[in-house]
Amino acid sequence: MELSKTLENYLEELSSNSPTPGGGNVAALCGVLATSLGTMVCNLTIGKKKYAEVENEISIVKNKLELFKQKFLQLAKKDNEAFDKVMLAFKLPKETDDQKTERAKAIEAATIEAAMVPAEVVAAGAELIPLLEIIIEKGNTNSLSDGGVAVSLVRTAVEGAFLNIAINCASLSNQTFANEILIREEMKYTEVKHRLEFIITSIIKRMRP
Repeated sequence: MELSKTLENYLEELSSNSPTPGGGNVAALCGVLATSLGTMVCNLTIGKKKYAEVENEISIVKNKLELFKQKFLQLAKKDNEAFDKVMLAFKLPKETDDQKTERAKAIEAATIEAAMVPAEVVAAGAELIPLLEIIIEKGNTNSLSDGGVAVSLVRTAVEGAFLNIAINCASLSNQTFANEILIREEMKYTEVKHRLEFIITSIIKRMRP
């Protein structure tokens, strides 16, 4: 999502028959939404007498969340750019054997890049979790559900990113290399998913009367 566009414009593009923005872009956008919600919880904590002891720590978390927000925005843009490169590679000439070879190499390289961008989303999601854990544990308890939604959005971001890794790996000619990428990233995704599920479960328990 480009910040210069309205949400309505973005949704229209997302609903169109254009391949970008697509699922990878939306996955990264979920990371943006998660960090924004996390920042909201920080703002609802900072300045409150009840949370004076943790105000400095929450302020530090808030600044870090802003950095992650920018990172996810950049990754959303990179996802579009990576897919566009794949489409351009498919449009290369293929009339001669040399052209076919160069085209195949270009498609392979572009597809690998298209898989690596969502891999960055998975990594960023994993790095974001400890910050959300702090605001869930120490932030304004009235915003506990907001922290929970942020965690849910991180899960969607990471899961969506992994799905995009998988589909790009499936398109690679070098399936040995593709499987190496997929196994590595699936391990990261699974670890993050289990950690997020545990956090959500703990939040629900805290909210029960």
